[in-house]
Amino acid sequence: MEIILKEDVIGLGYKNDIVNVKAGYGRNYLIPTGKGVIASESAKKALAEEIKQKAVKLAKIKAEAEALAEKLNAVSLTISAKVSKTGVIYGSVNSLQIADELQKLGFNIDRKIIAVKDVKTAGEYVATVKLHKEVAAQVPFTVIAENEPAAAPAEEKAPAEKKAKKAKEEAPVVEEEVPAVEEAPVAEEEAPTAEEAPEKAEE
Repeated sequence: MEIILKEDVIGLGYKNDIVNVKAGYGRNYLIPTGKGVIASESAKKALAEEIKQKAVKLAKIKAEAEALAEKLNAVSLTISAKVSKTGVIYGSVNSLQIADELQKLGFNIDRKIIAVKDVKTAGEYVATVKLHKEVAAQVPFTVIAENEPAAAPAEEKAPAEKKAKKAKEEAPVVEEEVPAVEEAPVAEEEAPTAEEAPEKAEE
């Protein structure tokens, strides 16, 4: 008898295959366990329609994957990492970092479908994004050393700002000493000179 398999059966066939089996095997095992149904004309027509719709759906999925692959193939990433003096990366660049960089460019790619070989040194590499069993994109990326010395100028600037602030705070001290130099009381000490003038006048 003809049976349409509803799931894979080891040694017999795969899902949606139409197979010939002994009547007893079909009626007593395949059909009762839900592994198959009798391949009637109506069942065959339903299967053909299902396969057709599935083919259209799969073709659409593949087309979408190809369109995305085309966009990804035009992308080039730059990833900074901490690198030792010998050029060896502390840690490694992996699929997670690739996915994060793609996310910044608007591509929501699951890290699980990104394949990249171990990256241990700065340089140019290529990551493979498996979008479909028949479609994959190649994303080139460059690993560069982080610019660690960039933080130094900020540290050097801090002491300079402290010195400027300190000089500004000391400046008022000089201004406070200026009035002391004028010594206003000097005018009062010269006052007796005016009293001596009348005495000379009387003489």
